[in-house]
Amino acid sequence: MTQYSKRMVLAHWLTLALLVAAWFLGDSLDEARHEGAATINGYLIHSLVGGAVLLLTVLRLYFRSKDGIPAPIGDGVMDKVAKGVHHLLYSTLFVLPVSGIMTVLNSDVGRAITSGDASLLPKKFTAVFAHEVHEVMVTVLIILVVIHVLGALKHQFVTKDGLMDRMLPRRK
Repeated sequence: MTQYSKRMVLAHWLTLALLVAAWFLGDSLDEARHEGAATINGYLIHSLVGGAVLLLTVLRLYFRSKDGIPAPIGDGVMDKVAKGVHHLLYSTLFVLPVSGIMTVLNSDVGRAITSGDASLLPKKFTAVFAHEVHEVMVTVLIILVVIHVLGALKHQFVTKDGLMDRMLPRRK
């Protein structure tokens, strides 16, 4: 079975690792914000990880166009659903970091970062539409990742078609 290119595989797993880190960082930042203990460094680190996710997403799309992707293994309804889920994952991996950037630019977070004054960090994001989008997109991403993982597990343990091998690091 044809595999994805090495750089596609690396970008896939790096994206997963960064998403896990961003989620934990964002969750702890949200708790700290509600307690009035958020820090500029917390926002900067979360933003850098989110920016890395955006960069990797753009690189993955570039790698897909240059390296191609393995042919689908089927053409049934579930194969079409899988293709749709992948498109939604890529869209979400783009919109989520962009909404985070827009949150920083359209809230007091940006002012706090540029002035170095943590007292300007908001305890609530009132009337910041980008933040609402960001929170919804986190939920959408979690749902899509669960569907993606369930599909991969189905291929591994139910249909046993070796599909997951396409996204695993190559063995020598």
